[in-house]
Amino acid sequence: MKKVMVFGTFDVLHEGHLNLFEQARKYGDYLIAVVARDKSVKKMKSFLPHQNELERLENVKKHVDKAIIGYEDDFYKVIEEQKPDVICFGYDQNKMNAEFELEKRGIKAEMHILKAFQEHKHKSSIVRKQLR
Repeated sequence: MKKVMVFGTFDVLHEGHLNLFEQARKYGDYLIAVVARDKSVKKMKSFLPHQNELERLENVKKHVDKAIIGYEDDFYKVIEEQKPDVICFGYDQNKMNAEFELEKRGIKAEMHILKAFQEHKHKSSIVRKQLR
């Protein structure tokens, strides 16, 4: 079984997220989505998500084989535990830092950057503005 992993905040799940899952599934048999912790989102994006981490996790679970919440202190720990064969990044995620860190930890996984899906329409920042 070839495991594929994706990461994200997945705040207010939308068509862009579903398309990300669909693209990622093409690289393997079993899709794992790692949902970012609220504190991690606050630290990286300087705001809290519209939905809390447990709500986001429950929404994601409906669309992937396994959904888990990531770690606050070590973003790569979940990769070490789950041992994916493939890691897929969204078009707006930086894979350069991941390549360096995975190599340093001796983790071997294919890495792919997925294509945007109507990013002018299906992007969390746009969806959140519509909710206000």
